[in-house]
Amino acid sequence: MSLSSKAPVTLGLDFGTTNSVAALSDPGRPGSVVPVTFPDGDVTHSVFRTALDFWTEGARDARRTLVEAGPWAIAHFIESPEGSRFLQSFKTFAASASFRSTNIHGKSFRFEDLLATFLERFGAHAAAEVAPLPKRLIVGRPVTFAGAAPDPLLAQTRYDTAFRTAGFEEVHYVHEPVAAAFWFARGLKRDATVLVADFGGGTSDFSVVRFTVGADGVHAHPLAQTGVGVAGDGFDFRILDKVVSPHLGKGSRYESFGKWLDVPNHYFADFARWNRLAVMKTGETLRELARLAAACEDPTGLEQLIEVIEEDLGYPLYRAVSEVKTALSKSEEATLVFRHRDIAIEEVVRRADFETWIADDLERIRVSFEEAITRAGVTDGEIDRVFLTGGTSFVPAVRRMFEDRFGAARLETGDQLLSIAYGLALIGAEADIERWTVRERAAA
Repeated sequence: MSLSSKAPVTLGLDFGTTNSVAALSDPGRPGSVVPVTFPDGDVTHSVFRTALDFWTEGARDARRTLVEAGPWAIAHFIESPEGSRFLQSFKTFAASASFRSTNIHGKSFRFEDLLATFLERFGAHAAAEVAPLPKRLIVGRPVTFAGAAPDPLLAQTRYDTAFRTAGFEEVHYVHEPVAAAFWFARGLKRDATVLVADFGGGTSDFSVVRFTVGADGVHAHPLAQTGVGVAGDGFDFRILDKVVSPHLGKGSRYESFGKWLDVPNHYFADFARWNRLAVMKTGETLRELARLAAACEDPTGLEQLIEVIEEDLGYPLYRAVSEVKTALSKSEEATLVFRHRDIAIEEVVRRADFETWIADDLERIRVSFEEAITRAGVTDGEIDRVFLTGGTSFVPAVRRMFEDRFGAARLETGDQLLSIAYGLALIGAEADIERWTVRERAAA
């Protein structure tokens, strides 16, 4: 598909915690969206994993650091895990003031450095027919960033720096559920009030939008947006914490000055979060874990935790957990299997247990979308459609929460991984994109 040259083309980028997707708008052909794809031999990817892999090559006096992103990062890490520094879910650091930098093969990387590096490889792998990518960018952002005390202005500042470094000259931000709503609205034949629920890796965001259909097309009127820092990665955390961590030393005891104490839980809280696992690989943390292991009743678990951290086993562990979570969307139970050298974990996970573990997360999600409805000034009965998007929308307990509230007939899904990027691209073709964009302002 070739692009019209009648007007500037805009890149719509859904930079996600787990996956990133992009599309191009063509203002010369209203409603036209061109997906950005990534050819990889005989395979073409439409979804680009949000991951980086760093490694070094060359003799000591001429050593250089190389990096790959997306599927290429995963492929290199699987082929050559030794000496690799694999990062995933790094978007979770965007709004965190406590994250300043991480050391990778002797060089300090700030969040904006990681994102700029990711964007460079993202653009380098884009298909020839859409390369080079345009300089005008509409990027999605969560309504509420992930983290305990997220700073949205800090996240925006970091984004601005990274996008500028990557060569983008004009950058606009749109709330992710608003972009999803924009894409969903293409098929509307009559006026409708829509609740959009966008479930990402790090956040769940909700938007209530009123759409009116006239002779000149569909017009949207955003009514309210809310968000909460709970989503797919949080559900993964529950599986890791309940199923995997007990095999790696959680619940064990160590001797200190004649007393038996529990191994501090914060190590396992960090370990069970994908973004934190990458920064646990420091000399200080590993030395402390080794000291605790030496004083443990049974050091096996902590020794294997050290192995997971030292050998960057986050990705294969992520894959094992993700496969179980996906399987539980279709079956009442699934088996989590993870093996590496002396580590052998094989546990049956029941859907009923999983739903118990995520009950608090589901409640936070419920409170957030109810707040969106309240802010919009509408009742449940006035919500004509509920559009669920994002991979976590497949989790039965999540879908059931909306079915029980609104009825299955009002629920719609589609393009779970693509809808935000496509909506962003369409917004980029609008003459009044300021109606849709958001920008954080420093407090007066």
